[in-house]
Amino acid sequence: MVSVVMENWLLRHRFTMEDYHRMREFGILKSDARVELIEGQIIDLTDRAAADDDAILLPRESNAMDAAPDSWMPIHRFTVEEYYRMAEVGVLEPDARVELIEGEVIDMASMGSLHCGTVDWLAELFRKMLSQRAIVRTQGVVALSAFSEPQPDIVLLEWRQDFYRKAHPGAPETFLIVEVSDSTLRKDQMVKIPLFAHFSVPEVWIVDLPNERLHFYRSLRDGNYTDVSSTAKPGVTTLSALPGVAVDLSDLFGS
Repeated sequence: MVSVVMENWLLRHRFTMEDYHRMREFGILKSDARVELIEGQIIDLTDRAAADDDAILLPRESNAMDAAPDSWMPIHRFTVEEYYRMAEVGVLEPDARVELIEGEVIDMASMGSLHCGTVDWLAELFRKMLSQRAIVRTQGVVALSAFSEPQPDIVLLEWRQDFYRKAHPGAPETFLIVEVSDSTLRKDQMVKIPLFAHFSVPEVWIVDLPNERLHFYRSLRDGNYTDVSSTAKPGVTTLSALPGVAVDLSDLFGS
């Protein structure tokens, strides 16, 4: 078994044997790829740590997966192009709730009413306050790199008339990311935060629903957030990337 703790907080997507052979058939896994399927995970047979400059295996771009269960395992990394190809050929269902982080396909937790309601409440608040200063995107893609396309709960984006119809926005177009966490706090803090910091997302909030706390990550320096704080009683809150904008979060956790 790859890991007895893997499913506790990082839900790596598990592939079937049919998925595996389908990826071979359609070239998502190259004919000469040295991989094997173990407990639903596609494992590279070449040790990533031992790979030299000419090896097929590439080092991860960030330390986002360092704290993840079995981060030492050479789990095969997929590019964004290969990830979309999986959906095209039916390896991933059209409505699959997944995201690509550091080349790994990660299942996203189901959303209960509290989670959905909180996302909707925040999105409506932002739309009222921001007008045409920013686009409020809910549960959409942010294209960080060729190996990472997370889908945060809320993203505030640089205003564009075309609403990013031609290409997904990236970190340079992102003002704020908000993750609403009812069962994914460890993933959000230990995987998502290092990922967003590495790609220079200027500010991230995590809404911790079970503990009713709002966590702030601000002030990037050398790929890390240096201003990290939290509060159980959020009030009027400013946005560092949008000077002059403040939102009243007093009712974030309800009355």
